[in-house]
Amino acid sequence: MKTVYLVRHAKSSWEHADLSDIERPLNERGLMDAPFMAKLLHSRGVGPDAMMASPAIRALTTAAYFKMELGVEGEDFLVRDEIYEAMPGTIVQLITMLPESFGTVMLFGHNPTFTDVANLFTKNHIASIPTCGVVCIRSGAEHWVDFSPKNAEVADYFFPKQYQ
Repeated sequence: MKTVYLVRHAKSSWEHADLSDIERPLNERGLMDAPFMAKLLHSRGVGPDAMMASPAIRALTTAAYFKMELGVEGEDFLVRDEIYEAMPGTIVQLITMLPESFGTVMLFGHNPTFTDVANLFTKNHIASIPTCGVVCIRSGAEHWVDFSPKNAEVADYFFPKQYQ
């Protein structure tokens, strides 16, 4: 079984108008939500084999909290430029190209793309993955190349406001 966790970055700051979009940091709420959600997933036994993050500061910072809490080693943490401003098809293609040695992978990125990807794998429409929201997609496929809406579906989701 192959499992993907889509993690939307935590709430970002708009305080510094001079920063480019990719440079925006997390705001105070984001700095609270990211470690909270990482601990929540850890308490549920989530343990990814690898993490891949957008190069945006807000996604990298969110991922850093999860990396530390879930014990992911440096070589299993990758920054993937194509996640930033990706189309849903790019994310699905990235998933189908994952190394077979990975059984569970977390991707850290952005909306609206992550919501669109999640909706490919569910009949229960998700209006929007909120900041620091996590969607778990499970597949019965043995190989990543076969990971598709035909054999994978949203199995669970975790949104910060459900727990606060």
